Amino acid sequence: MAKTLLEKLRPWREQIDTLDQQILTLLNQRAQAALEIGKIKESLNADDSILKPEREAQIMAHLQSINTGPITDQSVKAVWAEVISACRGLERQLRVAFLGPQGSFSEQAALEHFGHFVQPVACQNFDEVFRLVEVGEADVGMVPVENSTEGAVNRTLDLLLSSSLKVLGERSIAIRHNLLTQSGSLDGVTRIMAHPQALAQCQNWLARHYPQIQQDAASSNAEAARIAGSDPTVAAIAGLKAAEHWDLQVAHSNIQDDAQNRTRFLAIGNIESLPSGNDKTSVILAVPNRSGAVYEMLAPFAQHQVSMTRFESRPARTGQWEYYFYVDLLGHKDEAAVQSALAEIKQQVAFCKVLGSYPSQA
Repeated sequence: MAKTLLEKLRPWREQIDTLDQQILTLLNQRAQAALEIGKIKESLNADDSILKPEREAQIMAHLQSINTGPITDQSVKAVWAEVISACRGLERQLRVAFLGPQGSFSEQAALEHFGHFVQPVACQNFDEVFRLVEVGEADVGMVPVENSTEGAVNRTLDLLLSSSLKVLGERSIAIRHNLLTQSGSLDGVTRIMAHPQALAQCQNWLARHYPQIQQDAASSNAEAARIAGSDPTVAAIAGLKAAEHWDLQVAHSNIQDDAQNRTRFLAIGNIESLPSGNDKTSVILAVPNRSGAVYEMLAPFAQHQVSMTRFESRPARTGQWEYYFYVDLLGHKDEAAVQSALAEIKQQVAFCKVLGSYPSQA
């Protein structure tokens, strides 16, 4: 029977081997074409950025539109993210800053978005992510901006307000929290550590199962995992990547209170993305503290049929109960409708900052 099985599998395996060789040949041809493009840009002193968000998004969208299966559109996107990353990296590896250490959800979002052929730069906090990109020690950064359970990441919002960096992409990932220890049990554990948002996202589960164990905040979930890796009395809340990297065992999996828990990340950098055909624009607005001001601020969006996908307020810290409004719009800032709406809004608001336009992940 085993011989019969091998005989039936042999022609299909031979076909796979042949196809793999053809795919490898085509990948190398694609890589050579990418290198030639780089040479042309260099000879003409053209824009030397190795990252073109709109072009990469257009490639993905086109391939998904012509995909006939059985491979899924999501798989096409994942595979080509790595193909593009490898070809991009032949010119120069992209330096990507994120909240570290290794194994964080920020690193996961960065690698999913930019591919694995990059130079990862783990940072101690969000401020360092922004600073390294601003001074050119990293090409781009990846920062969380909102969570489906706990809402906005306030430090990111504050940094977006003060920084000159542009938003050039977005990535939403499912957040699956796990309770990790050295032994795989909670025996001898006296502290549970995680980023404050992760503790909040698991607060009901923790209250039901381990109300007696002290909860301590860490700068990131991956940092909590690093600490747990050297201290058997600490349990960390983190993802499976952190468990692998810091040699921890899963004591309990999927302990987040919301099964649909997701975090949205923004890619930030010094470049501006051109229209891709399916974009978002993020802006920050502020209005005088008077009756009807917010309504008047939003009216041009409705008049020009520009849809909002997010509207978040943040205190302006003036002591006058004034607020900044963080707004995400459908469309690129150079598209006529968005351009007209923003032009009208700028005439009536006290503050308007366009954070950037970028390809929509959806």
